Amino acid sequence: MKIAFFDSGMGGLSVLHHARKILPQEEFIFFADEDNVPYGTKSPEEVLRFVDAAFKFLIAQKVSAIVVACNTATSVAVKAMREKYSLPIIGMEPALKVALDTFPNRKVLVAATAITITGKKIRRLIERLHAENFAELRALPRLVEFAERQEFKSAAVEKYLRGELKDYDFEKFSSLVLGCTHFNYFKDTFREILPAHVKILDGNAGTVNELIRRADLKETAAQSSLEFFYSGRRVTDTAELARLEKFLRRLDEMEAIE
Repeated sequence: MKIAFFDSGMGGLSVLHHARKILPQEEFIFFADEDNVPYGTKSPEEVLRFVDAAFKFLIAQKVSAIVVACNTATSVAVKAMREKYSLPIIGMEPALKVALDTFPNRKVLVAATAITITGKKIRRLIERLHAENFAELRALPRLVEFAERQEFKSAAVEKYLRGELKDYDFEKFSSLVLGCTHFNYFKDTFREILPAHVKILDGNAGTVNELIRRADLKETAAQSSLEFFYSGRRVTDTAELARLEKFLRRLDEMEAIE
C-alpha cells in the first residue's frame, strides 16, 4: 500500500520515522510543503488552500491513505479534507489523553504553534477530556524555524526554551505534550530544562496506530520504498537527500528520550 505523509515542513518526518519502524513493508511518500513553511504563522484560509493543493497532488500519485503529520494542518484542514476525499485521512492529535490517563489530576503543558493553540480543535479536545483545570497551552513558534534550518541543539535554542518556559512551576506538572511534530527534534534540550519527573510525550505512536486501524494494514511481503517531495517536486538532488537523512538521524537520537 502506498501511504503519504504530509507536513508543512520537516516535522512530519518524525511520524514517518516511527511508521517505517512499525510498518517496514509499506511504500511511503513524504510531502513537505517547503514553499510555504511554516504554517503556524499563516492564516487558516491560507493553510486550507495549501493543504488542498497538496492533497490534489498526492491523490494523483494514487496513494491509498494520507497522514497529515502536522498538528497545524490537522487543526485547520482535516475536517474539510475528509468531507472532500474518500480515502482514509489520519490527522495528528496532541497526546493530552495519554498524559491525563497516565497521570490523573496532574497538570499538563501542551506546546504547539500559535494557530494550533488558538484553534477550535484543541479547545474541543480539552473540553471532551474535561481537562480545563489541567491543560495549559504554550505556543513555541521559533522551534519550527530552528528545526527547518537544522539548528537542533544550540545556545540559541536553549535560551529560547528557557525563556519561554521560565514562568511555569513544573513541580505541578506531570508532562509536556509536544503538539507540533517539529518539536520532536528538541527532546534533548527539553529534557535538560525540565525536572526529571516531567515526561515528554508526542502523538506519533497514536497516529500510526490510527493509520493501521483506518487503512486496515496487514503484514505483507511488499517491497518497501520511500519517495520525498517538496511542494510537489520530487527530491532527487544528492545534497537535499543528505539533508533529509540528517533529519532522520536526529530522530534516531531523539527516539529514546521521554
